Amino acid sequence: MLEHTATRAPVEDELDVLRRWAAGPQPRALRAAIVLEAALGRHNAEIARRLGVSRQTVATWRQRYAAEGATGLDSRSQSGRPSVVDEGEVVAESLLAPPDQRSSRSLGRRLGCSHTAVAAARRHWNLGRDELSTPAPPLTPPLGEGGIWVVGLLHEPGHTLVLLAQRTGTRAEPAPADIQPPADALAAVTTAFTRALAAPAAPPAGPGTGQTAGHAAVGAFLAAARRVHPRAALHLVVLRGPAATDFTEQCARAKVTPHQPPEHTGTVSFLRAALALDAAQHPSSSARVLLDLAAALQGPAPLRWIREPLPAAPGERPSGAAGPLHAAGTASGAGANQIDLGSFNECVVIETVRLAGAITRGDIATRTRLTQQSVSRIARSLLERGLLVEDRKRPSADGKPRGLVRLRDDAAHAMGIHIDPEVLTAVVVDLSGRIVARRVERITPEPRPGAVVAQIAALGEAVLAGAGRQVRESSFLGLGVAVPGPVDTVSGTVLDPPLMGVLRDVPLRTLLERRFSCPILIEKDSIAAAVGERWIGRDRRSRDFVYLYLGTGVGAGLILNGDIYRGLTANAGEFGQLCAVVLGRVEPSGRPEVLPECNPACHVLVPDPAAQRPQLTVRQAARAIGRGTLAVIDMLDVGLVVVGGPFCTGPAAEVYLTEIERAVNDFPTARRLRRVHVERSVSTHEAAAVGAASTLFHASFTPRLRRP
Repeated sequence: MLEHTATRAPVEDELDVLRRWAAGPQPRALRAAIVLEAALGRHNAEIARRLGVSRQTVATWRQRYAAEGATGLDSRSQSGRPSVVDEGEVVAESLLAPPDQRSSRSLGRRLGCSHTAVAAARRHWNLGRDELSTPAPPLTPPLGEGGIWVVGLLHEPGHTLVLLAQRTGTRAEPAPADIQPPADALAAVTTAFTRALAAPAAPPAGPGTGQTAGHAAVGAFLAAARRVHPRAALHLVVLRGPAATDFTEQCARAKVTPHQPPEHTGTVSFLRAALALDAAQHPSSSARVLLDLAAALQGPAPLRWIREPLPAAPGERPSGAAGPLHAAGTASGAGANQIDLGSFNECVVIETVRLAGAITRGDIATRTRLTQQSVSRIARSLLERGLLVEDRKRPSADGKPRGLVRLRDDAAHAMGIHIDPEVLTAVVVDLSGRIVARRVERITPEPRPGAVVAQIAALGEAVLAGAGRQVRESSFLGLGVAVPGPVDTVSGTVLDPPLMGVLRDVPLRTLLERRFSCPILIEKDSIAAAVGERWIGRDRRSRDFVYLYLGTGVGAGLILNGDIYRGLTANAGEFGQLCAVVLGRVEPSGRPEVLPECNPACHVLVPDPAAQRPQLTVRQAARAIGRGTLAVIDMLDVGLVVVGGPFCTGPAAEVYLTEIERAVNDFPTARRLRRVHVERSVSTHEAAAVGAASTLFHASFTPRLRRP
């Protein structure tokens, strides 16, 4: 439309002026470059591609030059929109916006700037849709290839520093278009950081003052970060304070590269954009990490926040000596979890066979409503791959023998470890839930997290070695770990386990990945026990149920609509809180109490008159737990309660079952419409460990439309 409207060619004197302008500052340099490109006979589309601008921009300045000459390039009426935008805000909003609202025009309208300014900022950060490079801040000097992690923040009088990490030798993929960072958690960090920057600066503490104290604090901060992240490439970005070169000595000692932040990016917006990039590129950068940073920013100044160790990279070989998994011939990363189900229907067939025990192909088709041809094709594939075996044939109504198929028990194995405040239990189980190997140890009294994790890893290696050759020759799916909640399953971090302060904020999965080259799942103990109950119980546990786990404390696991219900953060089932609310037991602060009634380890069958403090009888505890179970039944309207765990044994088990059954059947609102069954678990002492292993089977074989 506008390709041939600007035909005036510059004379020689104007060419000299235009060349000087093209080598000078923006925006006049761009306008001069457009005219010079046009003088070479290039069309608008080609000029736009070469200079990275729109064709409309090229046509506008060609027309202006044709009408007014070089003076027409020297000024332009302002549109009212800012000529310079905060690139950090553009990047953060690009990632936080819904995928269908991430265009430059949509973001420009939201930010009150032109779409060309938005596009330029996105290109500067490699955030364009067609870019092959990984998105990253445009620092000076530039970063290398690979995604970024935000792993540290130092905020003191006189300076604010952000520490970024990259994995050496790896290249991250571009940020997925359908993943959005946790907006609420990111907003909490932004608000807290803004307040921290606005707060009056406190005088420096400790020996030395002014610059000397500041450099010492930076040196200590970098040294601590290097100890936590020994294998990462660390990059220090100075957001506020002196130039990055002022910390060259401290960075050299800690092997950290100093950088200056990009132009046109504010202090708050840089941190916000970096955190948004981190969360979009790495699923393990969960909302919990951001909320922990926000909480640290609200604490007393000065702030020194260092993130926990990063998860191991996919395929990264653990450090240290090779354990049983390596000896078994399992290559790091790729050697485990070799069972790859090709379709949802394959999972449906496996689930049907598992629940039935042994079943004909015709009965599979009837139960699943798949065609006979589909069932035959899937069954043949599963038989060839060793997941199913065919038993004897039985006669049918038409006289033709029908073969029974069942799961091959040794087709897959998994290891489960249960971490209890008192004991560690490790098992290796096969596809039927049969325990192939078992080891139990009292937990070390050593108060260091490293000692506990080392014991856990050694126990797992020992039980796997004891499982023998049959496991090594099968497809080993991985390791499941059941821990007391709450737990951040996204990053594999144990948060605040009751009675186990030694594991507070311990990145358990990351530490175990350094010892085991296989997939590792971290699960809350009561949820893991419920998964194991569903898997081992087969058709007896094919309907919805509530699992009450009686361990060191009481937890609950929920099986709803054929699948485990984990909740928003995978911490559903905090049963003790519910009991406290039902019983009206609240601390002065308003928080529900931690009840001794919900700790079966503290109960006795007969009161001890000589005891200093009165101990609860098992029946008193069972009644309290029964009232909590009543609330769950009224809330969910399910018809089955399963009671299990290490303390559901001996005479106490019958007391629990009796009192819970009385509560859930005599007192519910809908008691006239249903009878709730209360049954003992198919597993007892090893319920959580077997359940932890079963989480691997559940994740691999349970039919679901969206895989976890």
